[in-house]
Amino acid sequence: MSGIKTLGQFIIEKQADFSYAKGELSRLLRDIGIAAKIVNREVNKAGLVDILGDAGTVNIQGEGQKKLDVFANTQFIAALTSGGECCIVATEEEDDFVPIDSPVSKNAKYIVCIDPLDGSSNIDVNVAVGTIFSIYRRKSMEGLATLADVLQKGTEQVAAGYVIYGSSTMLVYTTGKGVNGFTLDPSIGEFCLSHPNMKVPKDGSIYSINEGNYVHFPMGVKKYIKYAQVHDEASNRPYTSRYIGSMVADIHRNLIKGGIYIYPTTASSPNGKLRLLYECNPMAFIVEQAGGTASDGFRRILEIEPVELHQRSSIFIGSEKMVKMAEEMMATYAVSDSNTKIA
Repeated sequence: MSGIKTLGQFIIEKQADFSYAKGELSRLLRDIGIAAKIVNREVNKAGLVDILGDAGTVNIQGEGQKKLDVFANTQFIAALTSGGECCIVATEEEDDFVPIDSPVSKNAKYIVCIDPLDGSSNIDVNVAVGTIFSIYRRKSMEGLATLADVLQKGTEQVAAGYVIYGSSTMLVYTTGKGVNGFTLDPSIGEFCLSHPNMKVPKDGSIYSINEGNYVHFPMGVKKYIKYAQVHDEASNRPYTSRYIGSMVADIHRNLIKGGIYIYPTTASSPNGKLRLLYECNPMAFIVEQAGGTASDGFRRILEIEPVELHQRSSIFIGSEKMVKMAEEMMATYAVSDSNTKIA
């Protein structure tokens, strides 16, 4: 045990990296870790209990909710409510943000935006899923926090992370001082440091995109896919196509091995499909802190001004050289896309 460093120990040691509210942010990360363990337990035994399948409800995005979506949402809200360090939880599964007005939270300074169970459509077929979270410091100084406290640019995040429930369960997070990964050791029930100072390679050979929607992609994305498939030894092409369908799983793989994940706009989703606050911003913060790049195809994800709670965005994220090449192609063929829309 002498060589093992748990998540709790690591957070305490790194408190000096926090510019304010050291103990509060540490406890907030601890609360998220506890809820993740509970969700992990249910994910692992989902096939043995009545927790697979549809819940029979629809979220604000019009997407059918799985039973585990509802369970995970409930667990994270409960953990963040009881912890006392959070004044608002904004979650993909709720129509509106959830204000926490309790005696223990009356002076809470943090807001958490969370996708409780990313990729839940894969649960029934035993594919890796995850949780994505983002933490902001509230802007208002008194009274109940409001929507304005939630609608902050990604550059204002004080921490972000994800949990991947796969062959092993990992929690990866950043507070703006690099990225570290912790693997859950089920024998002791603790997340233990397994991937210190994670770095995404500057270049890679994996591209991740749902090519089934190819016909609906912008011309710049179509050109990038063709570029990725051309044989060129100097640039290590053709690239390998790998698409799981769980954002957490796809980006986790590319973070370790190098690659690009693309979820572009389409004809049916002209603003993109992924949620800016719950998915794009936290993943962009993590990947940038690991040395990668995150863009909507034309601008840095973290600099997009949110105007809606459930705002959507396209995303190009991963190894710096791969994202920059995709951005160049998007810029080159943007005029072509405009002419197509006009026609």
